[in-house]
Amino acid sequence: MPDAVELKNKRVLVVGLARTGVATVLFCAGRGAAVTATDSRSEAEIGDAVAKVRDAGVKLELGGHNESTFLQQDLIIPSPGVPADAPLLQAARAKGVTIWSEIELAYRFRQGKLIGITGSNGKTTTASLVEHILRTASFPTILAGNIGTPLISCVERMTHDTVTVVELSSFQLELIQEFRTDISVFLNLTPDHLDRHQTMELYSRAKARIFENQRDEDFAVLNADDAATMPLAPTRPRVYWFSRKQRAAQGAFLQGDDIVFRDDGEEEVVLKRAEVPLPGAHNLENVLAAIAAARIAGASAKAVAEGVRSFAGVEHRLEFVAEINGVRYYNDSKATNVDATLKALDSFPGRILMILGGKDKGSDYTALQTPLRERAILALLIGAAADKIASQIDGSVTVERAGTLERAVEIASQAARPGDVVLLAPACASFDQFENYEHRGRVFKALVHELKRRVNELQSTKRGATSARR
Repeated sequence: MPDAVELKNKRVLVVGLARTGVATVLFCAGRGAAVTATDSRSEAEIGDAVAKVRDAGVKLELGGHNESTFLQQDLIIPSPGVPADAPLLQAARAKGVTIWSEIELAYRFRQGKLIGITGSNGKTTTASLVEHILRTASFPTILAGNIGTPLISCVERMTHDTVTVVELSSFQLELIQEFRTDISVFLNLTPDHLDRHQTMELYSRAKARIFENQRDEDFAVLNADDAATMPLAPTRPRVYWFSRKQRAAQGAFLQGDDIVFRDDGEEEVVLKRAEVPLPGAHNLENVLAAIAAARIAGASAKAVAEGVRSFAGVEHRLEFVAEINGVRYYNDSKATNVDATLKALDSFPGRILMILGGKDKGSDYTALQTPLRERAILALLIGAAADKIASQIDGSVTVERAGTLERAVEIASQAARPGDVVLLAPACASFDQFENYEHRGRVFKALVHELKRRVNELQSTKRGATSARR
């Protein structure tokens, strides 16, 4: 068990009042801490969350940050969106103030087992699938972390029997101290968040902290097909692999049409590749990782197979929205980096109308040139990164600056023909025009459903007019 921490009467500062920050404030205040919450946004910009925090007796400093407040704390919990090297945090650190991420604080109160999932892409799908498989196998489970439910808000639900599956971002992992998972899964490593981490070395170092506190009795699961993650394999926990290209010495892999799990020299066929309901080679990798984690956690091969077959997928991850006049619309708003967009493109055979753009994260979009040339017929650009993307994919596909998501959907509907795919896979963050990628995805779906309603209404009117002429 982790070292206990007493919050009563401790001076705690929570930086940022988004979802994680609010959950952290309420948790600390509920345990008797003297909590201050600070946010650079005004009360009007933050909205309803302010009332919840104020009702908990928390001191609020909004519209900016006060350095003296940072220096007077026993503990500071920055929200994931706050850089670990922010000047005010550095000043507090120099004064000896403890600075933890929210997952570190939650870990000090956790019960049961933790399975942590990290990587550049596929975290949400894999975490959701692992939890679904374990629930299918009758384990008491919790799904939390970067997936949308802060780990700190799940502490009260934990028991000694609980298995908590946590999606972990580099932002959360860079400020851990003792945080430890029983099973750590590292899916892949590609350029992402370089606007925050600056270099791939610093980004990979933050991600690899998932293994830092693991012990000999713990487990690590890594991608044998990913050259960037293989060197990060730890020495202490027992290492398992997943692969769709080669036989793993220990772990889950594709062998012909079979998905196989190998452990201590014994192999078992878990299910057929054709039984995997999720599209794309990247999702096959996610399934292999989830199978390895679930089998290590104790789920039977039969329960694992049943869980995979019955998994409906995750919202905003290659989510089918609608078919309109033979054109299929897919929402992959979670594709917030170039590699995720490449995987989305690879999931369809061709004639794709792509919607790209948003807030740039220091990405290199030139990697999109070849797949766009081979599979796409039109790139519709939205958001702040439109000019950069246009310059870096120039010559590979017809480009149109749509500006907004609404305009992009309208243009796509006019340009597409039966059999085409309209794909939202932006390769960018959403914060220039939306609250988050979920908001962007919901808006896209609403636009598509409204388009379908209009088309159906028009077709109904035409049928009525034809019938009347008869």
